[in-house]
Order: sequence, then C-alpha cells, then structure tokens
Amino acid sequence: QIQLVESGGGLVQAGGSLTLSCAMSEGTFSRYDMGWFRQAPGKERDVVAAITPSGTSTYVEDSVKGRFTISRYNTKNTVYLQMHSLKPEDTAVYYCAAKVTTLPKLLDDRGRYSHWGQGTQVTVSS
Repeated sequence: QIQLVESGGGLVQAGGSLTLSCAMSEGTFSRYDMGWFRQAPGKERDVVAAITPSGTSTYVEDSVKGRFTISRYNTKNTVYLQMHSLKPEDTAVYYCAAKVTTLPKLLDDRGRYSHWGQGTQVTVSS
C-alpha cells in the first residue's frame, strides 16, 4: 500500500521561503509522476507543480513560476517543493500526489493521480 507523507509546512511571512517534502513508502517511486497540489478554503484543489520520474519534464503553474521549484530524489523516494517569495495568496493546504507515468504526460490532470498524502498547511502572513 503506497503511502505519501508530506512535511515542511508552517507559518511564514510574506516574502519568505519554505520547502515541502513528500516521502513515498512502498511502491516503486521511479514509476510515478509526482505532483504538488494545493487547496485554499472554499476553492478547488489545483495543481501547483509536477515532475516525471526522470525529472527531465516538469509542469509549473503560471502563478508560481519563477518562485516555486519541484525536484525529486529517486534514491530517497522523495519529492520536494521549494517555495520562495511567498505571498498571502499561497496560503493553502498542500498535497503530494502520485500517478503512474503515462504518455502523454498529463502532469496537470488532477483526476489521473491515484495516491494522495494527507496534506500540510502553509500559511503566509502579510
């Protein structure tokens, strides 16, 4: 049974930085595309960034381009989301998700992700 466990959330001031981590237990990490999603109160869960198994292809949502970076270390079964220049509108619960890699990649397709973590809260104060 694949489990995804996020860590690294917290409270930060606007302009600050955080790095989220997500570790996969069980499963073959290198078979999976990995994604980060976020959900603010009253809003839908939207993709933030995603990455293919080799790390050679990524998707980054427009509103976080230039501020967020997704990366992965397959030897550690872990995916990261580095977040810089955080804004109050980045406040949300952030979820890690996994899907078996496909062609086409469909990295931003939430419905294709089959495994989800429990989420970690990120709060950015103004």
